[in-house]
Amino acid sequence: MNKKLLTAFIAIALFVPTTAQALTKSPVSYKAETQPATLAILDTALDTSLPLFKDKIVYEVCIIEWPSCPNNKTFMEGTGSSVISQTGFSKNGFDHGTQMAAAAVLTNPNIKIVFVRIIGQNINYDRQISTEAAVYNALNWVYQNKDRFNIKAVSMSQGNHLVMAGSTYCPSTPQTQSAISNLLSAGIPTFLAAGNNRDYLRIDWPSCIPQAIAIGAGTKNGIELYSNHDNNLTDFYANGNMKVFTYNNTQLNAAGTSIAAQVAAATWLSLIQAKPTLTYQQAYDQFVKTSTQIKGKQGVGKLMNGSAAING
Repeated sequence: MNKKLLTAFIAIALFVPTTAQALTKSPVSYKAETQPATLAILDTALDTSLPLFKDKIVYEVCIIEWPSCPNNKTFMEGTGSSVISQTGFSKNGFDHGTQMAAAAVLTNPNIKIVFVRIIGQNINYDRQISTEAAVYNALNWVYQNKDRFNIKAVSMSQGNHLVMAGSTYCPSTPQTQSAISNLLSAGIPTFLAAGNNRDYLRIDWPSCIPQAIAIGAGTKNGIELYSNHDNNLTDFYANGNMKVFTYNNTQLNAAGTSIAAQVAAATWLSLIQAKPTLTYQQAYDQFVKTSTQIKGKQGVGKLMNGSAAING
């Protein structure tokens, strides 16, 4: 993406709607202490009918920039908020969110999920443009509702490979950075996919935001060739290859840093569930200490090991 287009993206993104505050208020009361550790997933849409998700989906939210939530508005919460038609799931990658939730649950069957839909779809099943505003509003909603649903981590495998020359390639997006920082100050990390562009110097936005946990894809055999990498900003690597479920309860083999981000977030929650008194920094340090160093053409990275972190 050239510099002119990047500037245009940011200019649009920073016009965050003034209704953001209204999006954080939820009318339904919920006692957080009755909930296990919850992962908030920000993605396309979710087929909640899958047997895998029985008793796993705590809440659904739709926060988008075009009026295509099921209520024909840009904000909706409650049952059905993240659902689209079966035909819709089959178009333009809208089954991605279902795959992400499946990866998280298969990695850690003991978690609960709050699913936040952030990508719009029009009547022709086209994918509608989403800017920073949707991401910011979604993260802000998660922050405002963290106690209500006992949210302990956030994951998002939607991003843009906004490449600029030199060390300043990561665009300045103060509102998203602020939202991620607010969550972090509450002990809630945001796991973001590094991207699949085979870029060995740069990772996707918003994973390049320093306060986020940037996740690449790798195994004990090394870093996956497709995984983006930044020596300074890629925090961890996780398995990016998994057989998951998608819409209509169909199984498929999925691969990418999108999967890795969900695996990492769910693995993080396995440690938090086992040792609930750990602070964010203690948990992070534990994963660093118990990680396995892996190599690739990109350089070296730290492969997360949930069992070692719990037992270490």
